[in-house]
Amino acid sequence: MSATPSRAALAAGPAFPRNAARGFLHIVRHGAGPNAIYILKYHRLDSQGPPRPVLAEGAQMLIELLERIGVDFRVKEVREALEDILRLGSANIPDLWLSDEEMVEKGLVES
Repeated sequence: MSATPSRAALAAGPAFPRNAARGFLHIVRHGAGPNAIYILKYHRLDSQGPPRPVLAEGAQMLIELLERIGVDFRVKEVREALEDILRLGSANIPDLWLSDEEMVEKGLVES
């Protein structure tokens, strides 16, 4: 069996939009329990400017915001990052591909 992808898989192209930029999401927890707040910053790897922080008040709001951004909770690194946030207070969710329009739409940058 061959380890190289088929022509159909290669023709399908990448699973991310072509106009999207690669980056990661940094999340920091402040406080504990139901009154905890979370600060999220999307860091684009090709950007020179500072990321705009987004506030999530409580764990439920954090989960809803992550869903709106398009974070896949089935990915092992995402689940581990969420565990690190609870245990250590901060974590990064790597390899998020968002276009400029998506970042404005999701409130991660100024329009």
